[in-house]
Formats: sequence, structure tokens, C-alpha cells
Amino acid sequence: MKDQAAKLRNLVEKMKVEKDKGKKERNTEGKGAYIYTVTSGKGGVGKSNFTANLALALNALGKKVIVLDADLGMANLDVILGVTPTYNLEHVIQGRKTLEEVIVEGPNGLSLIPGGSGIQELANLSQYQINNLISEFVRLGEEFDIILIDTGAGLAHNVVNFILGADEVIVISTPEPTSITDAYGVVKVISKHDKQATIKLVINQAESEKEGERIAKRLIKTAYDFLELDIELLGVIPKDNAVVKSVMSRSPFLLEFPRARASKSINLTATKLVDTEAPQESKGIRGLFNRILGI
Repeated sequence: MKDQAAKLRNLVEKMKVEKDKGKKERNTEGKGAYIYTVTSGKGGVGKSNFTANLALALNALGKKVIVLDADLGMANLDVILGVTPTYNLEHVIQGRKTLEEVIVEGPNGLSLIPGGSGIQELANLSQYQINNLISEFVRLGEEFDIILIDTGAGLAHNVVNFILGADEVIVISTPEPTSITDAYGVVKVISKHDKQATIKLVINQAESEKEGERIAKRLIKTAYDFLELDIELLGVIPKDNAVVKSVMSRSPFLLEFPRARASKSINLTATKLVDTEAPQESKGIRGLFNRILGI
């Protein structure tokens, strides 16, 4: 009997080891999607345009990327990507469509989840709806390497929750003093809730790389001196007429003008993001929704 018990314990232990090994292998293969929230202190800084083109650049580097348009006021990723969604997250919440059914395929196979008014409804879900939505997103997270969330500008309650639920935050600012001030305001709010947050800064619409780096250096130093936060400069995107032209033609500038200065900078930014080793394991879809839904 003792021999049988010992064999049983060994078998259970072996199964546990194999299970843990399988989990590690799945993680290293990137099947647990890493979540980036892209945000800004004010509108008009090119946040959504940056998000769309970054997603395409990451896609070109071999990453499976899906974008969630969580901008309540100015949801326009569909316009930037040149697609026309029929359904959005609201239809999933109401149980009329599955998450897979509302996903729109954009250029080069990029996947988009149109948020629509469904983002607002996240605050008023029944327990059944919460469980169903989390299950849908968990399944989705196993299929992608990266989830990019494009939030609204500013510090509305739902925006802050998307920020705090992500693995990393990308803050977009332009060189304008008001934009820098508002970007610092976002960083300050993040630091109040999470001193260990991983924050990356992008200076968009810069006259030159040198100008962008100078402005970023000032903001990074201020955040370190007053908030004890380490912020990394992820990239500087130059002001470029190609960006304006691409918006008018409803086509991402990375695809419309691949040799433009802005396109080259986006590619460098995406490469830097991929090459930078994640400082932590992903909080996962459940971690994100725990924050968003307050559960």
C-alpha cells in the first residue's frame, strides 16, 4: 500500500511539473497577450493615428496584434484604418454578438474591436454579463501577442481604469507646452495609484528628433524629481505632411507613405518596443477587467 501511495504521489507530482512546464512554454510563446494602453492628457495630439500605425508596425514585425478602440468621445480608429464596422462592443455586452463576430479586419490582417457605446456600458454590467465578457476576452487573449487599447484623452474615470489595468502605458504628447503639462498630469495620476507603473513617453509632431528628445528629457526629469517615477522615452515622431495626407485618404501613413519620416520613426518605435524585454509578467485579461469593472 505504501508503494502504491508513493507511486501515486510521484505521478501527481509529475503531472504538476508537466502542467507548470506547459504554462511556461505557453507564456514564452506569447499566448498570454501583453496589454499596452495608449493615452494622452489632451486631444489633438495624434494619439489614435499613432496607435493605428504602431499596431501595423508591430504586425509587420511578426506580432499578432489586436486594437481596442476605447475612445468614447472620438472613436475614429475605423476611419484611420479605412474600415466600416457593422457591430461594436455594445452588441457583445447585450449578448447579440460574440466578440469574434464584432472584430473587424483592417489592413494587412490587423484586428480591431470597435468600442462604441459599449465602453460606457462597462460600468453597468450584471454579473452574468461580466462573466461572459471576461470569458470572451480571455479566449481572445490566447490568440494574440499584444492588445493595444486606444483610450480617450484626459482623465475620465474609465480612462484611468484602462490605464491602471494595462501592463504598460504609452503617453503621447506634442511639443506644445499645454500638451506637455497635460501629459505630466496623466503621469501624476498614474503615480498616485501605482508607483511601480511602467510608463513610456512618445513625443509626436516634433519639428526634429533633437527637439523631441529635449522636451522628453525635461518631462522625464520632472517626473523623477517630483514623483520618483522612471519614464522611458519610447520614440519621437516628426511632424510630417504624409500624416495629414493619409488621414484625408483614410489610409494609415505607414502603408500609404512607407518612406516618410513619420513611417520610419514608427517602425523604429515598434522595434524598440519589441526589443525591450517586458519587466513583468502580463496582468492578463482578468487583471485588466478587474480594474475596469472594479471587481
